Amino acid sequence: MLIRSFPAGAFGTNCYAVATGPRSECVVVDPGMDAVEPLARMLAEDGLKPVAVVLTHGHLDHTFSVLPVCDGYDIPAYLHPDDSGMLADPARWHGPALAPLLTGVRLPDPSDVRPLDDGAVLSLAGVELTVRHAPGHTQGSVVFSLDLGEAPGLLAGDVLFAGSVGRVDLPGGSWDAMLTSLREVVLPLDDETVVLPGHGPATTIGRERATNPYLAEAAAGAGTAPKGRGL
Repeated sequence: MLIRSFPAGAFGTNCYAVATGPRSECVVVDPGMDAVEPLARMLAEDGLKPVAVVLTHGHLDHTFSVLPVCDGYDIPAYLHPDDSGMLADPARWHGPALAPLLTGVRLPDPSDVRPLDDGAVLSLAGVELTVRHAPGHTQGSVVFSLDLGEAPGLLAGDVLFAGSVGRVDLPGGSWDAMLTSLREVVLPLDDETVVLPGHGPATTIGRERATNPYLAEAAAGAGTAPKGRGL
């Protein structure tokens, strides 16, 4: 499996390309702010041709470039229905601190937006992505499980990071829902699972199980809502 990534825009959102190997089709994950040109360069380096964009959730730092990427390559986007509408009115979903900066911003949906359903298996570009609905950061947050060859993988979006989890204080966030997602979606995964997060470095489930205080709280069934990461 070939995984390429770069941190996009001011928020350093990890934009990924996933393919079976070089000079093949690929899936683009979370093309965020100012992602169009660096994505094109990254794809060209390995001769990759995108066939779809998949979005872990609807926040602007993960979706800002979805329209030009989808239109430019004539490909569909996939988003959980519970986050539909975030593109059209981002100010509503990003809290009072960012709302003044986003007032009047409208990001029209790509012409072809397809729903992500919990448990669905997307077969795209020779890659199988298993969708798990994992609300908490947003109502429509999802993670994608995949086989990396040497180990299982998890495209975690803003659900899980190295040492932290996604913030839950923005509209649509819920610490109770995050605890449930961590307990039912993340903790059952094998320790060898490589976590490819929406921000920051890769990690493993085993490392996070041993060191991440929020996973420990989820395992215990309680805890205090974190400041977390993400937009």
